[in-house]
Amino acid sequence: MNAVTGTRNETLEQASADAISLNVGYFARRTWFDWLFALLVVAGGLFAFTRYADSMDVYEKGILLAAIPSVIWLGWFWRPLQALMLVVAGLSLAAVFSYQGSLERAETVFWLKYFLSSQSAILWMSMLFFMATVFYWIGVFAKGRADGIELVASRLVWVAITMALTGTMVRWYESYLLGADVGHIPVSNLYEVFVLFCWMTAAFYLYFEAQYKTRSLGAFVMLVISAAVGFLLWYTVVRQAHEIQPLVPALKSWWMKLHVPANFIGYGTFALAAMVAFAYLIKQQATETRWYKLAPLWLLGIVLCFEPLVFRRSASGGMSDYWAVYFGVSALVVAGILLGRKQIAAKLPSFEILDDVMYKSIAVGFAFFTIATVLGALWAAEAWGGYWSWDPKETWALIVWLNYAAWLHMRLMKGLRGTVAAWWALAGLAVTTFAFIGVNMFLSGLHSYGTL
Repeated sequence: MNAVTGTRNETLEQASADAISLNVGYFARRTWFDWLFALLVVAGGLFAFTRYADSMDVYEKGILLAAIPSVIWLGWFWRPLQALMLVVAGLSLAAVFSYQGSLERAETVFWLKYFLSSQSAILWMSMLFFMATVFYWIGVFAKGRADGIELVASRLVWVAITMALTGTMVRWYESYLLGADVGHIPVSNLYEVFVLFCWMTAAFYLYFEAQYKTRSLGAFVMLVISAAVGFLLWYTVVRQAHEIQPLVPALKSWWMKLHVPANFIGYGTFALAAMVAFAYLIKQQATETRWYKLAPLWLLGIVLCFEPLVFRRSASGGMSDYWAVYFGVSALVVAGILLGRKQIAAKLPSFEILDDVMYKSIAVGFAFFTIATVLGALWAAEAWGGYWSWDPKETWALIVWLNYAAWLHMRLMKGLRGTVAAWWALAGLAVTTFAFIGVNMFLSGLHSYGTL
């Protein structure tokens, strides 16, 4: 009885604290660190504007000036982003100063060679995401100290995002060291957007992890990020994709700075929703013993094995060692989930939380994907003279948009919940994946900038 009363009192105290917080003005709730962060962002933005304004057109100046209040709002909205952005800025500036205007120093300066050059930082990102995936799954199956293990996994994801952003910022600088006509924001090819996809998906997951105070979903979300990292590493070796290339004429536009990030917020949150949907179905079928009823697991196996099946051919015509190892790891993951599904289900949050995360992820992704589609149409009108040309990428982007528009319509108008919603969200990952990478593999068109 005392425990129940204590819990009830704590709930009432928290509710009272929340009510008091809501009655306090928005700016009055800011801490001294919030204001220091805002001051640093304004100072950095104005410094960049005064130094590089002569090299920008009016649209790029507008983007830079609009980014200042946007970054401040993001940091105030979710305070962990403040530390992330300040650390990334510090590491990026350290790399810039270490280069001293010469790319050759990337092979001679210790910090650049092993940590802060773009390729080194992205390789660190890859390793840290793999490590985080392992720790999350150990946390799921651990009988003791699971919270501590999952906390380590969460911290590894934060460090991985830090290295991904640092690598992206440094790569941006490195492109200008190659030449003023080569320099561009690094979101122009498959290598660069895969990095973007990885850290964006991870960042959105960490936000939901903090909001719902559960880390068990990390084991599922990190699977799709690790799969993306697996492709990224293969693509780096086979295509030497990490080498910075000049932009094709159609991509030399300020529209790219807006269209691509908005697009990949959509891709990232759709992938996040799909993995949450997968967790929902695993929890639902935890006690199922009939193999044909365990369809989510077989689907995961197909998805995880998709990459080695498609990219399996080595120069000699057989399965490359890389994809053979990847295939084996994928099989072990599926087998582990199959055998341990009851324990996994017990660690997962409630169906209501899973359903809510799924819905919010799709809602955010749909909003940004809609913005990206509109921006893409405007960019197409400027580059090619028409808003829409039924190019394969455009067509599949429309299919993705219609799929999630229908999902949200059924959710809001018809109360779509549960198993059907989860299966639909999971199937949406296949549609999104084909729009993201399948079009580049099997189709050609105006958007074929990252062929395989």
